[in-house]
Amino acid sequence: MSATYRQPGVVLTDHTFTVPLDHADPAGETIDLYAREVVASAKADRDLPWLLYLQGGPGFGANRLVGRPGWLDRALDEYRVLLLDQRGTGHSTPATRQTLPLRGGPAEQAAYLGHFRADSIVRDCEAIRPRLTGGAPWTVLGQSFGGFCTVTYLSTAPEGLAAAVITGGLPALDAHADDVYRAAYPRVARKVAAHYRRYPQDVERARRIADHLLTHEVTLPNGYRFTVEAFQSLGILLGTGDGSHRLHFLLEHAFVPTPAGPRLSDAFQEEVQTQLSYAGHPLYALVHEATYGQGDRPTNWSAERVRVEFPQFDAAKSLAGEGPLFFTGETIHPWMFDADPALRPLRETADLLAARADWPRLYDRARLAENDVPVAAAIYHDDLYVDTAHSLATAAAIRGLRPWITNEYEHDAVRTAGPHVLTHLLTLTRDEA
Repeated sequence: MSATYRQPGVVLTDHTFTVPLDHADPAGETIDLYAREVVASAKADRDLPWLLYLQGGPGFGANRLVGRPGWLDRALDEYRVLLLDQRGTGHSTPATRQTLPLRGGPAEQAAYLGHFRADSIVRDCEAIRPRLTGGAPWTVLGQSFGGFCTVTYLSTAPEGLAAAVITGGLPALDAHADDVYRAAYPRVARKVAAHYRRYPQDVERARRIADHLLTHEVTLPNGYRFTVEAFQSLGILLGTGDGSHRLHFLLEHAFVPTPAGPRLSDAFQEEVQTQLSYAGHPLYALVHEATYGQGDRPTNWSAERVRVEFPQFDAAKSLAGEGPLFFTGETIHPWMFDADPALRPLRETADLLAARADWPRLYDRARLAENDVPVAAAIYHDDLYVDTAHSLATAAAIRGLRPWITNEYEHDAVRTAGPHVLTHLLTLTRDEA
């Protein structure tokens, strides 16, 4: 069943699809997927090619857009666009602390979530594509984790693709999660240093907040246990175009005077809990490291283990000396499942996923080396979230891929400069074709 309605300049249609939970068992259990079709009002009756948008994450539903903002405006010039809520997100059989107990205990939940990686997402896309396109291939735009999914698509079902555009999402093909995070922590350190050069007053502000958290127990209004490690994780903001400025404004007025002495203000705590809570996207925390799982080596809380190799991220040591507090970046840690009320019931499930040692491979080097799908990829040279060297190696491994390497934009360029980015990458795919 579908419903069609209008927004300024566009016609929207809601779609729901039923697909197997495990595509290797098509007669087994099924789940529902939700997607929103968007077409320009003036072209609603035309037979247009399709563009599938795969959102970053993992764990986020597709953007809820109004009208024709950003990259969508450019896409609607020539495509009918499908905004897919990937399985477990948005309206697509969401996986949360509320719904996962329907599966049973932690073991059953972990087994279930093993079907929520890029390989299953690509099979979902191939299941729904013929129902929309009549069997014609479509163009895919993969942002961040959506780009990881796109490389899996090229590895397993390239016949479904007319072209592929990847923005900030070329994964390492063979690296273990440990390799990913050993490359990540130095990038984060560089971003933190750049932030303090821009806003030197934030050095003392961050140290003061960290010292307060080391000497006081703070629980945010939503029940989140706000520790110094949680505060450091706000560094994830530093990977977006305006993230350094947002972090600065957040730190500006952290404290207010109270009868008991200076305390973290309600306004600061409210904004912090919005940034830290995984209530809206718990799947991100649950399967983030699993997206790197391939073969018989568990991820085993990789970001937490690798962090000790970089002592500059130890807050207590920083505060004992004169150095700045180092924020962290896009990393998931076991303490998050103790701190966040949205994750606490899922700690055992997360531990089981971290211990799993039989992940299917996601990428096929031999098939990528023979690729004949036109592909273009934006590689952001100073990307906080995806390592440039890993992306360049993968770009070289995919036959015919046209890379666009730039330090003009950050990882969220699709949001901040979408029309320009999409136009340039589409042109590269057509030059290659």
